[in-house]
Amino acid sequence: MRRFSIFVSLALALSATPGFAQAPAQPAPAPRPSTQTPAQTAPAPRPSAPPIPVPAQPPAPFPQGAKIAFIDFQRVAQESAEGQASSGKINALVQKKQAEGAEKAKQLQANQQKLQQSGGVMSDQARAQLEKDIERQQREAERFQQDAQAEVMELQQELQREFERKIVPLLQQVAQEKGLQLLLSRAESGIVWWDPGVDLTSELVKKLDAASPKAAAAPTPAPAPAAPPAAAPPATTAPATPAAPKK
Repeated sequence: MRRFSIFVSLALALSATPGFAQAPAQPAPAPRPSTQTPAQTAPAPRPSAPPIPVPAQPPAPFPQGAKIAFIDFQRVAQESAEGQASSGKINALVQKKQAEGAEKAKQLQANQQKLQQSGGVMSDQARAQLEKDIERQQREAERFQQDAQAEVMELQQELQREFERKIVPLLQQVAQEKGLQLLLSRAESGIVWWDPGVDLTSELVKKLDAASPKAAAAPTPAPAPAAPPAAAPPATTAPATPAAPKK
């Protein structure tokens, strides 16, 4: 029985750990007025010709008799509909947490400025209460940072497991169709040279997209009810002539 061991990396996380409680940026100082003579306006460049579209290269054929191939899982995550949807979910959560952290940082900064500007004229009780509020907000900001990072990590791991669950049967299918003895991951195998035909990434992306559930078709709107027939205009017959009186 063949064994498949894969190390899949979705490459969905940001390159740096996102900050969720950053203080709002300080406004940049206004530039000093320049005393130099303004430079003459250069003539507008002529519009360049539109680039000639390069036709897409067909995938290289799989070498006949080859028993080893590889998959670039980072490309699978970036190019497949499944990977793009997972990346969108993570980015949405990160943006949500960043917005929440920015609001908390704004409130903390407002209290810090209030203490700095008005602390000298406050009563001892009011100043002590404001200092306690600032300490509490600082603790909450640190805890929020930790909780937000843990929530993003948990979502990444959940999507990772779901991705692997869907992709393992497809890897087995590709390996059986090509008659492979070994299917490698490009990131972990240390490949330095290969025949383009043994790169089965695009084929796996197609299979993954085909296996992913399609968006439900929008229901066809019901036809508008037919307009009622127009009412017939009233008859315009001439009034009856009264009978002549009897003599």
